[in-house]
Amino acid sequence: MLRHEVVKPAAPEPGNPVLVLLHGRGADGRDLLGLRPYLPSTWTLVLPEAPFPAAPWGYGPGWAWYRFLGGNRPEPESFESSLKALDAFLKEVPGLVGAEARRLVLGGFSQGGTLSLAWALARAAGHLGDRPDVGSTMLVNLSGFLADHPWSAPSAGALRGVRAFWGHGTQDAMIPFVLAETGREALAVTGVELRARDYPIGHWIDGAEVRDLVEWIESATGPTDPEP
Repeated sequence: MLRHEVVKPAAPEPGNPVLVLLHGRGADGRDLLGLRPYLPSTWTLVLPEAPFPAAPWGYGPGWAWYRFLGGNRPEPESFESSLKALDAFLKEVPGLVGAEARRLVLGGFSQGGTLSLAWALARAAGHLGDRPDVGSTMLVNLSGFLADHPWSAPSAGALRGVRAFWGHGTQDAMIPFVLAETGREALAVTGVELRARDYPIGHWIDGAEVRDLVEWIESATGPTDPEP
């Protein structure tokens, strides 16, 4: 199983959202823990760590989900390996959190967002086994791209009933905004219910983006913090 950390609320409720958040390249499993103060206190966070050392690929001291070849191209072998590892990990999430989530939210930043989109498309196409239904999963892509890989090729109706949030910086120099535009356009054929939001930022997560993300999740799952 992937190394991971689980952050539960003080009084977990079985109906509250569970967010599985995947970090970007060169970071580690705790990288997105910084979002915790800006999320509802009743949500559970599951923070897996990527399986590949980042240093051999020049990404710094942390970990990576795949080797990046430029543009929107992942190196196929490492990409497929991480998709399989993520799929196996997601099967264990209910046991890790001790409850079924009303909605499982899978997403991440940069490589983490890219892999999350690819997992849903690969699962729907049957590349990850015989459980094609991903309709109960919500997807979050923060500054990632739609990978140019056969397993993540959009197909008609593949994500019908799936909700996805794609936030991207219009000034992103690492993953240019044009990749968000072309990726979103390509996803249209899948039937995904996509909420696209753009921000005047570079390659990072903005406070307004987090607020939009929380509102989007709660629009599907209902408010989770009790009224005062």
